[in-house]
Amino acid sequence: MKKYTNRNLPVNFGMFVIFLFSLYSSIFCTSAVESKTLKVAVAGPFTGSVAAFGEMIKKGAQLRAQEINESGGINGKQLELVFEDDTGKDKEASLVATRIASNRKILAVVGHFNSSCSLAGKPIYKRNRIVALSPGSTNVNVCKGSDYTFRNLYRDDFQGAFAAKYIKTVLTKVETVAVFFDNDDYGRGLRDSFKKSANSIGLSIVADEAYDRDTTDYKAQLTKIKSANPDLIFIAGLYSQAGLILSQARESGITAQFFGADGVDSPKLLEIAGESANGIYITTPFIFGLEGNEEAERVYAAFKQKFGKSPDTWAALTYDAIGMIAEAIAKGGEKRKAIRDYLGNLTSPEKGYQGITGLTYFDEHGDCLKPAYVKQVTQGQFMPSSVQMLD
Repeated sequence: MKKYTNRNLPVNFGMFVIFLFSLYSSIFCTSAVESKTLKVAVAGPFTGSVAAFGEMIKKGAQLRAQEINESGGINGKQLELVFEDDTGKDKEASLVATRIASNRKILAVVGHFNSSCSLAGKPIYKRNRIVALSPGSTNVNVCKGSDYTFRNLYRDDFQGAFAAKYIKTVLTKVETVAVFFDNDDYGRGLRDSFKKSANSIGLSIVADEAYDRDTTDYKAQLTKIKSANPDLIFIAGLYSQAGLILSQARESGITAQFFGADGVDSPKLLEIAGESANGIYITTPFIFGLEGNEEAERVYAAFKQKFGKSPDTWAALTYDAIGMIAEAIAKGGEKRKAIRDYLGNLTSPEKGYQGITGLTYFDEHGDCLKPAYVKQVTQGQFMPSSVQMLD
């Protein structure tokens, strides 16, 4: 019988060994490289009608990440940011949240900005056990019902009550108020809390008008408001609409004082409204330039040097949010639940995170108690109001 010999065996066997080595290298060497980075998502409106918020959010995150990485990273590993654009819309936010949550390499999320987007993402993040820390969502329900949702600014029930109290206490000539609100989760919630507080302290609500986010013509509502002749108009909405409202109100002959909520707080307001913005008061979670905050002054200068423009409130809050997540990873661990547990343990001033926007610590819902400030537009610039109520 003729014995069969496969003369290609040495070649084939050698190729098989090379294949196994390549496979080993691709799996284990790649993992080794990837393990040197820690991924955190940043979700916000990077395009769309409120993209100015997103621009500042992105830049604030980038600056803090750069500082962390240049200082040695997080336990020797580099922080990598993954930016996801929710366009400021709840439907897109659901898609973004699903994409983020399904990527197991992403450890946490800084975002979303809009309350409607945070509410849309909340059940998805909760189900996948990944922290979402918002630097901008103020609707009262954002953190309720989820152990994985946090924010580093006040809620709208506080903001609405604060605005009403400020108007009553500081703007003493104001007796009648019209409310003009964005008909979404943020606008409705803020309108409700403002009206409740205003009524309780003796301010008379003489008009209450809603508008949709995509509206550009406000003449019909402004005509009704003008006929009510209010001393002050409170805007519960965002800068992109508020700028047009201010311009159209002045064009229609309305001379009432304007007061805006923190959604109006963007340098873009000044571009849209022009001179019509002069005189408006705005509530805000933070103001650069307050006496004694040297670290904020340093960040302001570093931001301006890096990006060629001044940071705003939302850049500052995002800067702090990235810092909080980085600290949670460094001290709590590189797992989603470990990050949640670390943040959930920041329950007192003694345990809180000290950032440029103040001391952040949480209640059982993930909400925090932080003050509100007031700005006023003077000669085309945001300036701290001469009266602050921080008690």
